[in-house]
Formats: sequence, C-alpha cells, structure tokens
Amino acid sequence: MTAMSSIISPYHFLLILLVAAHSICCGATGKEKDVYIVYMGSLPEGQYSPTSHHLSLLEEVLGESAATESIVRSYTRSFNAFAARLSNEEQQRIASKKEVLSVFPSRTLQLQTTRSWEFIGLTETAKRNPTVESDVIIGVLDTGIWPESESFSDKGYGPPPKKWKGACKGGSNFTCNNKIIGARVYTSDEDSSVRDEEGHGSHTASTAAGSKVPDASFYGVAKGIARGGVPSARIAAYKVCDSIGCAGDGILAAFDDAIADGVDLISISLGGDQPMAVESDIISIGSFHAMEKGILTVNSAGNKGPSVSSVISVAPWLFSVAASSKDRKIITKVVLANGKTLTGNAVNSFTLNGTKFPLVYGKAASTSCSDILARHCIEGCLDSRLVEGKIVVCNDPEGIVETYRVGALGTIILGDDQKDVSFVSPLPASILATDQYSVLQSFLNSTKNPQGSILKSETTKDTHAPVVASFSSRGPNSILEDILKPDISAPGIDILAAYSPVASVSLFVKDKRHAKYSILSGTSMACPHVTGAAAYIKTFHPDWSPSAIKSALMTTAWPMNATIQGQYEDGEFAFGAGHINPVKAKAPGLVYEASKDDYLKMLCSINITTFGTCPKHVTGSPKDLNYPSIQAQVNAVKKFTVEFPRTVTNVGPGNSTYVAKVDVADSDIKVSVKPGTLSFKYSGEKKSFVVTVSGKGLKVTSRLSASLVWSDGTHNVRSPIVVYTNSF
Repeated sequence: MTAMSSIISPYHFLLILLVAAHSICCGATGKEKDVYIVYMGSLPEGQYSPTSHHLSLLEEVLGESAATESIVRSYTRSFNAFAARLSNEEQQRIASKKEVLSVFPSRTLQLQTTRSWEFIGLTETAKRNPTVESDVIIGVLDTGIWPESESFSDKGYGPPPKKWKGACKGGSNFTCNNKIIGARVYTSDEDSSVRDEEGHGSHTASTAAGSKVPDASFYGVAKGIARGGVPSARIAAYKVCDSIGCAGDGILAAFDDAIADGVDLISISLGGDQPMAVESDIISIGSFHAMEKGILTVNSAGNKGPSVSSVISVAPWLFSVAASSKDRKIITKVVLANGKTLTGNAVNSFTLNGTKFPLVYGKAASTSCSDILARHCIEGCLDSRLVEGKIVVCNDPEGIVETYRVGALGTIILGDDQKDVSFVSPLPASILATDQYSVLQSFLNSTKNPQGSILKSETTKDTHAPVVASFSSRGPNSILEDILKPDISAPGIDILAAYSPVASVSLFVKDKRHAKYSILSGTSMACPHVTGAAAYIKTFHPDWSPSAIKSALMTTAWPMNATIQGQYEDGEFAFGAGHINPVKAKAPGLVYEASKDDYLKMLCSINITTFGTCPKHVTGSPKDLNYPSIQAQVNAVKKFTVEFPRTVTNVGPGNSTYVAKVDVADSDIKVSVKPGTLSFKYSGEKKSFVVTVSGKGLKVTSRLSASLVWSDGTHNVRSPIVVYTNSF
C-alpha cells in the first residue's frame, strides 16, 4: 500500500496536463483565460450544426485560428452550449450576442454535503469516540422538534445513557425515541406539544446532533448529506417558543429542568432585542446555574449587526457565537434578453425554464403612490393588473412583500445590505448589489420592451470565506466592558438542516410550500455549530469543565482577516477569537479555566451580588477574570497601562515548555508578557503570567488589536488582545 501511494493515477496525470495546458494558454499572451460555459438554450429544430455555429461565434470575437484553439467542447445532443477558454473581456463580448443566453465560469465541483461541518474541518472521517459520543446529551431550548424527521432517526441507537434523569413529556401526538430521549413544553397553550411548528428548533437541533441523511436539499437547492457535528449524540428538546414568542419564565423553567435532567450541554439560539444586565437576563441566570453543574451553555450573539455594541450574549460563562460564511454560497442569476447575466442572492426554488418575461419598474406598476414610494414597491403601491405575468423591479428588499401580495410573477430587488446572505423567497426573486442593479437599470432605460428571466438558485464557491455576516451582532460588550464578546465565529449563512414539514418555508402565510429540509441564516444557525463542536471536544475530555472546553475552542480558532469586506472597523468585535476549528481544539495544549468562585469575584468587583455571596476583600476588575481573550476599555487621549493576570493549565504532555509570542498590529500600543516562558513538568500543572498593554493615548473612537500565542512547537494557544476607548 505504501508503494502504491507514489504512483500517479490517470486522473492526476490528466490534471497535470490540464494545468500545463492552462499555463501555456495564459503564459503566451500574459492575459489570464478561464474556461467559460456559453449557454444558448435548447437545440433549434431542423437542420442545424451546433459545433459550426459555436466556432462561428468564437471566430467573430477571437478570429479563426484562435477560435479553434479556444474551444474546449461543444454540447450538441440535449441542449445548445459550448465551453471555451476566454478572457474576461472576450466572455463579455460573447455574452452580448443575441443568441447567447448566459455566460458563466466553469467551476471545479466536488461531491457536496451541507458543507458547514466540512468547512470547519469536522468531516465524516475525523477521529471520533462513537461510544462516548452516544452518551453525550444536548439540551436544545427552542421551538420544539419534529420527531419523524430522518435527522432524528434512532436506527442503530441503544437505550438512553444511564445518567439520563429526564422524561418524555412531549404532549399530544408526540413520541420520543433513542435519539430524542427527552421532551418538555413551556409555551402558554396548555394543550401544546413539543412538536415543532415553526421549523427553527428542528433546524438547530439537527445542525448540532442530527443523524446522517443523504440527498437532503431544499427543492433541489444545496443538495448533499445533512448531518450534525456529533451525529451519535442524544437530544433533549425543550420547547420554550411558539409563533408568539419565547416567554422568559418558560425559558428559565427549561433551564431548571435541563440541568436536573442531566444534559451535558445546552444550546439556546435565542435572545432579546438589546443587551441586558447579567443579573436581570434570563439566559445569563439560567446558564450560570448550568455552569455550576458543569454544563456549558452556547448562545447566539444576536442578529442586530453591524450596529456597534449590539451583541446580546454578554455573560462570560456563556459561549457567545457570531455568524460567518462558509465556502459554499447560494446565488440566483438573472438573465436579461440582451444576453447579460446578473448574479444576486435569494433562495429561489422556482423554475421559469429560461423563458423571458416582461420586466416592469415599480413606478410603472403603480397608480396610487408617488414615484419614490412606487420605485421602492412600498406596501399598497403596486397595481395587480399592471404586474400580472411580469417580473417587478424594486429599489428596496421590502418590495418582496408587496410583489408577492399583488401576484407578480417574480421580483428583482436592490439590496446592498443583504448581499452576503440568501433568504427563501415566496416567488421567483433575486436581490442584486448596486453594481449589478445598475446594469439592470440601464437595460430598463434603454430597452422599449425589456424582458428577462430568474433562474433557479445554484451554489458556488466563496473563496473569501469565512467572513462575518453583516447581520451578526457586534461588540464591544456594553454590559461588561472588559469582556470581549462575541467569543467566536461559526457558519451561520445559508445553512441546510432539518425543518418542520408544517411550517412555512418563507414565513409568508400564503406560501403553501413545505419542506423536510430548509435553508436558514442567522446567529441561531451558528450557535448549534459551536454546540456540536463543544460536544465533540467533550467526547475526548468528558471531565473537562465548561470553561476548559470553551478555552480550547477559542484558543485554537482560525484567526480571521479583519480587512476583508469591511470587517476592519469591527475586527474582534465581529468575530471574537476567530473561526471555530473543532478538530484542532481536541488537543489545545493549554487552557484558561474559570470556576464559579472566579465568576463571583468578577461580579463582586463591580458590585453585582445577585449570583452568590461575595468573598471578603474583593479586588480587581472584570479584566482580571481568567478569560481566553484579553480586553480593556481605556480613556481616550490619555496615556494608559493595563495589566491582565492570567493562569493556564497544561492539558498536553508533561515536560513541555511554552514561549510567548506577541503580534501587535498597531504601533500605538506596546504589549509585554512576564514571564515570557512557561515550563511544565506534568499534565494538569498551572502556571501564571501577566500581560501588560500600554499606549500613548488613543483617538476618541478607536479599537486596537494584538494577539498572544503560547507555543511549544506543536501547540499554538492564541488569545486576542483588544484595547478600545470609552467613546467607542
């Protein structure tokens, strides 16, 4: 077997030839050429030579000899198209030809799953402890669960773990199994069931711990294998939300039961409209008691981004999760009658079969509103008689509500604020960024009878990922200013997972489509990714404390590029320690641990006594908490020096030595670490150090970043360092 690994397979040999051919193609002219697909629709009836026509089109743009060298293949049996090596300028010229419907890059595709777990490294082939994993119980506080979903099948499962003390009180028409081992309901309707009628709870539960389901998709979009991070783990469903909302008293009751029932982790993708003081926040209170019993609570950071200080999950014992992209993006293309193709966002499951339909601007489809309101397709503005059988163009994402209400065939919308996320649409739709929308507007203004079509959604590779979602709530922490929040980032955009077959897929009441799997976005979707990752770590380290598991995931997170797509202004306030990397976290080397007493001391230092009796002679401040990230708020303009005491526990091999490395991104601050070397003799040994950050005085609104990495040559234990002004 070892010898065979050196043999080049026919596939790899072909790949080498293709790479060489591409190098020859591109190197001669100095202009990069990629393979594009030129799509021309159905084959014409009667006598027709597709290949001759394809070469003729290429000759018009490239010349006779270059056309022959450029063409890769012709599609001649079932539809009319060809592939050719073209520069960007050449593909644009071909796209303008009247017989060409669209031109798009030929992407390298792989066998697809729902991608999010593969993207963060927790693949199906990752090392696992399946027996231990089957003993892990995740409590999900949400809208309930759909027990008949394939994601919650108990095929191959034994009985619940002996430690389980919970019950199946799912209400009428609800049965637990060896996958869903517990169910309780806390909503106001006395006759209600844990059965999920909203879809949200099934989605989050299956993301964390769903069983493997092949060929899952949303009406054929994003087709692949759906599974959770820990597919063998058990689920206990606590229904705390219904269509009305999530009552605080019910949430706290669910925490109460979940802790007593014996769950190992709690996943709660819920939150309020604004940050609350920890002493009056239901989730902070419930999770504090969970922490006391060794249970880690994972919580969504909120969907109020990119507003400053909008993060709602602020307590240090909570694991607060931001949402970010993965390397597969869902797009929806618009094909104009002039052959141009525009790319936008939406989850569009509808097929118009490439047929072109009239395009009408909102102001031309209104008889009752001013031009500016009609352009935005404000509710009540459009006339149903003027949009029948037409695709309506609107200047505002809310236009989708009005176009659906009046029965338009489809809609194309301007939506710069939503260019990084796709939502399920109740009618054929695509949301375009300004540059693409400007092309559409030019077409409308220059064409007497403009027509176009909206294609069914497809997936494409996102090479910029991971990038924090625009909607993901940002720091700084407005309640505990010296605690960095959110803690970490995880996939939360375009996530395919289990859904309730009785719930609306688009949240429009009249949309009668139903699905077993749906695509959702939000920090609600990111949260169960971290829950699943934490459960994965727990299978290797069942005795680790909540803070140790949290530390392991934070200090091994992938550092994120703060300069991509406007993240520079937010940096760590957007992504915390970085993007989750579960496989790396199972062997972090060192961890930062904090106990109940540590949290009490921190709270008492700011005169919060709600959570227990304060020790005598409490000193320090929240910045002194033994937290994996390091942050302080400082006075603007004035010089400052801030010290951060920290202690790490060796969870790797004994006889190891770690050296501190500091990376400072801005010359306005200086960072030192004393001592700069930590030597351990045995696993479990603790060592303390002090990080000192000083500066000349910052601008009135400023955030400066650095990082500390402890390395023994094998493990790299990274902590972000942030100082920001009190005027941020």
